[in-house]
Amino acid sequence: MLGRLYLVVTPRPGWSWKELLDRAERALAGGVEVLQLRAKDWEARPTLELGERMLALARRYGVPFVLNDRPDLAALLGADGVHLGQGDLTPLEARRFFQGLVGRSTHAPEQALRAREEGADYLSVGPVWETPTKPGRKAAGLAYVRWAAEHLGERPWYAIGGIDLDNLDQVLKAGARRVVVVRAILDAPDPERAARAFRERLYGVA
Repeated sequence: MLGRLYLVVTPRPGWSWKELLDRAERALAGGVEVLQLRAKDWEARPTLELGERMLALARRYGVPFVLNDRPDLAALLGADGVHLGQGDLTPLEARRFFQGLVGRSTHAPEQALRAREEGADYLSVGPVWETPTKPGRKAAGLAYVRWAAEHLGERPWYAIGGIDLDNLDQVLKAGARRVVVVRAILDAPDPERAARAFRERLYGVA
């Protein structure tokens, strides 16, 4: 069962691996329930090295570890899951050599329906708001969240994109019960406190 609070960890310019891992661990201590490493444009070796450390953290806290984009490296790491964008392999293709959870990013209803047909274990729905994490990606808006709440049934899905504690209630009101967070936890002055605040709000709704 996938939890409601999903953190994507993206390396930051000027941050050491030690700081990145420390922030990830503090977020886990605050209640993050799924941990993903997204190292866009990294070569395989550093991705594996950082992935091994993040996998160890996830194991220590008993949460699934997901690698972004690379089912080949996810298989090598023994990760619990891989998350695929629209330009990556399809879930069906990834399953030819990766047997864990497969997530799929979606930005419109037709993409969500196709990902469901292709057997994705969970979907992300967004971006709800434009975000510097995905420069140039037009926001899908709360209307897409409302559509997902009405049409995706029991398939787990996460609202993503610019979500923070100031706008979380809008996302919950639109029908989301799971969210993916990046900056609002990872970059927070106190990642543990920020994660705990998200958890309390997420589990305060039915």
